[in-house]
Amino acid sequence: MLATLIPLFDEKMAVSAYSLFSQKTNMLLNPALLGTGSNDGAGSILGLEVIDSMGIETISRDKDIFISVNHISVFTDIDEQSKGAPHGRLVILMDKSIKPTEMYVNRLKELKQSGYKLAIRKLQVSDFEPYKEILLLMDYVFLDNKKIDISKARIYFTRVYPNLKLIAGNVETQEIYDSLVEEGGYSLFEGAFYRLPITKGVTEVAPLKVNYIELLNMVNDPDFDLTKAADIIGRDTALVINLLKIVNKMTVNSEITTVRHAAAMLGQKELKKWINTAVTNQLCADRPNEITRVSLLRAKFAENLASCFDKAGLASEFFLMGLFSVIDIILDMPMKEALKKIKVSKQIENALVDGKGEFYEILNFVVQYESANWTELDRLMLLSNIDSDAVYDAYCSALSWYRDLFRS
Repeated sequence: MLATLIPLFDEKMAVSAYSLFSQKTNMLLNPALLGTGSNDGAGSILGLEVIDSMGIETISRDKDIFISVNHISVFTDIDEQSKGAPHGRLVILMDKSIKPTEMYVNRLKELKQSGYKLAIRKLQVSDFEPYKEILLLMDYVFLDNKKIDISKARIYFTRVYPNLKLIAGNVETQEIYDSLVEEGGYSLFEGAFYRLPITKGVTEVAPLKVNYIELLNMVNDPDFDLTKAADIIGRDTALVINLLKIVNKMTVNSEITTVRHAAAMLGQKELKKWINTAVTNQLCADRPNEITRVSLLRAKFAENLASCFDKAGLASEFFLMGLFSVIDIILDMPMKEALKKIKVSKQIENALVDGKGEFYEILNFVVQYESANWTELDRLMLLSNIDSDAVYDAYCSALSWYRDLFRS
């Protein structure tokens, strides 16, 4: 089993929902299934299996989740499979395998009456009229920015289906996103636009971020001074509050009197890891909130994958690599320039800047995973003899860690 979350943004660049994509079987290890990949797990809905196994709160605390069905699984007992999730949080996502026939229309009406939201994707312009009965039941329709003129499609849907919410899909750049937001009429946006590498930009870091970078550089020295790190933390109220929350969870009857005392209670090793995580979160404060999530999930997922790649001894380095994999976006400058501000190992620099070296193998795997590029992942796992269940467990563990990190 493999599963990953794809964010859906609103016009203010805030995440409003996630699409949960999953695959049960490595197709390269089971070539007989290649011709029927759309029927993988046909008797069940994999996304609901994932929710049932890890809990909806681990996946998303309060966002709607789009769950894919095919022409077979749409007829399964979705109520029974979705016991772990409120109907109002689930959006049943289908494609053209669901035909505009009486059988499917009646089934969609049943789901609608049960309180589920419905969405459809992969429609071409030529499908709009034939799918009229199905579109009348939909809450959302995905419009693929790469395959159709979605501006013209927006006009059509606004006129014919005024209550249908439009999702602009395959939005690849920030410029396209900004243009579509200005155009108006779209409720959600999906694509890689929020995490594309910065190829040009400013070379100066905002004054507020200088403190954070100083702290990152200090703790990533082999033997950093714990008291100096505590003094820098003391300059930032948000970091102090965060540190005290962490320490108070660890202690029962110990009164924390100073920031230095709190840092000492945490210890050098744990303080270093906490600082890298908390400071990166603060650096992302003026970025889309999904950047924080990407940075932290990549870090923990990469750390968890270390043993899968027989590199358990490098787990902490992989954590840093994942954490800083979007530092170009955070600091608004090219990766090469951003890493001049922050001390990292040569292996991490080679992976992040040049896409080379043994560390890049892990980074590439993480990036392909978060994009749900199952075909490439099947190939990589086959080449490295990696068990997909171990990968899935590593990802679930990262999601749980991220949930607990921000649990009040």
